[in-house]
Amino acid sequence: MGWNASSFQLESWRAQERGKHGLINAPTGSGKTYAGLLPTIARHRNTEKKIKGLRLLWITPIRALATEIEKSANRAIAGLNSSLTTDIRTGDTGQSRRAQQLKSLPNILVTTPESLHLMLCSTNASELFGHLEVLVADEWHELMGTKRGVQVELALSRLKKISPDLLVWGISATIGNLTEAMQCLLGATTHGTLIRSESRKEYEVISILPEKAERMPWAGHLGTRLAKNLLPVIHQSTSTLIFTNVRSQCEIWYRTLLELDPSLAGVMAMHHGSISKEIRAWVEAALYEGRLKAVICTSSLDLGVDFAPVETIIQIGGPKGIARFVQRAGRSGHRPDSKSKIYFLPTHSLELIEASALRQAIEENYLESKPPLTLCFDVLIQYIVTLACGEGFDSDKTFQEVKGTYCFSELTDAEWQWVVRFAAVGGNSLGSYSEYSKIVLKDGLYTIDQARIANRHRMSIGTIVSDTLMLVKLRKGGMLGHVEESFVSQLEEGDHFWFAGLSLQLIKVKDMTAFVRKSNSTNGRTPVWLGGRLPLSSQMSTMLRKQLDAAEKEVSHLFATHPELSFVQPILELQRMRSHVPLENELLLEVFETDEGYHHLIYPFEGRSVHEGIAALIAYRIGKKMSISFSLAYSDYGFELLSDQKVPLEQFIETGLFSTEMLEQDILAGINASEMAKRKFRDIAAIAGLVFKGYPGQKIKDRHLQNSSQLIYQVFESYEPDNLLLRQALDEVVHQQLEYTRTREALERMQRQRTVMQNPTKPTPLSFPILVDRLREQMSSEALIQRIEKMTIEWSD
Repeated sequence: MGWNASSFQLESWRAQERGKHGLINAPTGSGKTYAGLLPTIARHRNTEKKIKGLRLLWITPIRALATEIEKSANRAIAGLNSSLTTDIRTGDTGQSRRAQQLKSLPNILVTTPESLHLMLCSTNASELFGHLEVLVADEWHELMGTKRGVQVELALSRLKKISPDLLVWGISATIGNLTEAMQCLLGATTHGTLIRSESRKEYEVISILPEKAERMPWAGHLGTRLAKNLLPVIHQSTSTLIFTNVRSQCEIWYRTLLELDPSLAGVMAMHHGSISKEIRAWVEAALYEGRLKAVICTSSLDLGVDFAPVETIIQIGGPKGIARFVQRAGRSGHRPDSKSKIYFLPTHSLELIEASALRQAIEENYLESKPPLTLCFDVLIQYIVTLACGEGFDSDKTFQEVKGTYCFSELTDAEWQWVVRFAAVGGNSLGSYSEYSKIVLKDGLYTIDQARIANRHRMSIGTIVSDTLMLVKLRKGGMLGHVEESFVSQLEEGDHFWFAGLSLQLIKVKDMTAFVRKSNSTNGRTPVWLGGRLPLSSQMSTMLRKQLDAAEKEVSHLFATHPELSFVQPILELQRMRSHVPLENELLLEVFETDEGYHHLIYPFEGRSVHEGIAALIAYRIGKKMSISFSLAYSDYGFELLSDQKVPLEQFIETGLFSTEMLEQDILAGINASEMAKRKFRDIAAIAGLVFKGYPGQKIKDRHLQNSSQLIYQVFESYEPDNLLLRQALDEVVHQQLEYTRTREALERMQRQRTVMQNPTKPTPLSFPILVDRLREQMSSEALIQRIEKMTIEWSD
């Protein structure tokens, strides 16, 4: 191809040739794929003889990557004159092709964690994987710290037994804790080699500035108002990826840009995970071939799909994480030594400080760490049923295999015995119900002896849990994709909505399919999917506080390279006039009164999810000392406690309001942990196989699933309080949803900071987005806009 191998590629190839395991870390577009691919192909070069069996298993986190990986492999196979064969196996692969693969796998297979576990369900799994030489976990930073990553760890524990000489490699573009990430992939006791690229990617961050900074900003007030500013960027570029954080935003922006510039019809498309695979495949091919000028997308195109024509990247709103922003920026200039350019379009003026923070973080190479998960009992239960579906498993031997993973290195024998017994008879509390007795012991191996149980399990494999999805299908035409049942349940026949870039009218709902026709209506709702808010990362929070400090101190050398800091000065001037702009070593508290009551605001700048936990904690602690009730609201910058009484916050702070003593107990008491754990348990129950979502075309309604999981939760709570799945639900609420470790660190920092108490006569620019967010939960969109306009006029002067 006329390319030169980089030093990290050479180092990776030599390490594989010496039989080493490891992790490759290099910037997007630097050639990581070939660093992992070529050794296997090179071992089988210059041969026309058919090579037997699967040799390289390539795990990808998203299906959109699979096609490009296969293309790269075939390019190298041709160049090295090898007879190796390749194929893809994902959720998009047809049934007949999957059946054929199980008879004879290709030499190189690109697959996902879920599809790998489905193959382990085969009764000939040892034969399928018996020739396996190398496993590569691509974009490992996306999988680690998720239950899909735990799936990879568990699958590896079995593959290492089947193929003892198996080499394991991970590939990661952006992650802070690389050594821990490598150990998580390789297992608790396997030594690995960490290989890093010496090249440093150059990034250019360009903010799209409004004409002026609105001095009372609120989330979403800019956004599409700046859409016209994107049009010159799109037209000046050969191709553009426009990233939104959530699918509903993706739909809204597609519609907005098309209304502003109808000439984009036919050369602009949309790509997100709920659109049908056929449409997604068409978009990917058209983008690769240069037939599209712009694609509005979500994380479905975050990762390394090699779209050579992409010139420009636009990020809509704060990405909430530095690594996510770097990953997206790297989609432009997706070649070694080329500059990546990304435009940042804020959804409100204060987000421009985030743009400055992102630029500074990239300059300092300050990236997030991602902690691995431990003791995910729901995934482990699913896994052993998977093994029982296939060749069966020996309890003692499998325990040792599982103990070798990072996730389960601390698993005790008692916990393992509980997991096996739970899969066998439903534990201590579900033993009377035959549907929970899944595995049986025969001749020393646990297996499944009922085809119905095996079939239901195969259809339930996976750890991605969402609301029940309904198919959206044109009455005369094909499938458009999926929306959540909860959205369709709010529509009446004849209602209009927007999906997949089309205005649609609902004709009828039958089984789990919404039949629609195309509509000319310009009105209509946009689907909203669960998980719409991304939490601000710890590193992003730190950089945000630093840049706010720099903006307030008017650090001259930063203003030259960070125009956003100059732009937000009018907002900070109003904040300064009414209250105070907190420096990095200060904690700002504001208390003011309106017709609604007394507003108590605290600004830790730690992100919405952490603020949710701290607000509930503080409300609980104050409530123990005085009779009072609060309404809570949050933003990424701070939180509000609204009440009908004024609280002497300074007195409470002096007596330990931010103390970390009894922290976990107080958090659990303050947030109604039992209710949150019930909601979390629904997902755990689905993964562990306690609730079945139904057969294809006969999906069980989401409310029935919720009722079933809550009933099981109550049974465990009453009759088996030491149930490991109950413990896991509570742990996930505390340590993942409420980010317990970050909460503790935030409280410790708040205790060290100088407290600045202010009593403004009117709401401040920092408080206004929080007040609006509380109203957003109570009002329709139209009523909210009218109320905000009135508030803005009243409080702007």
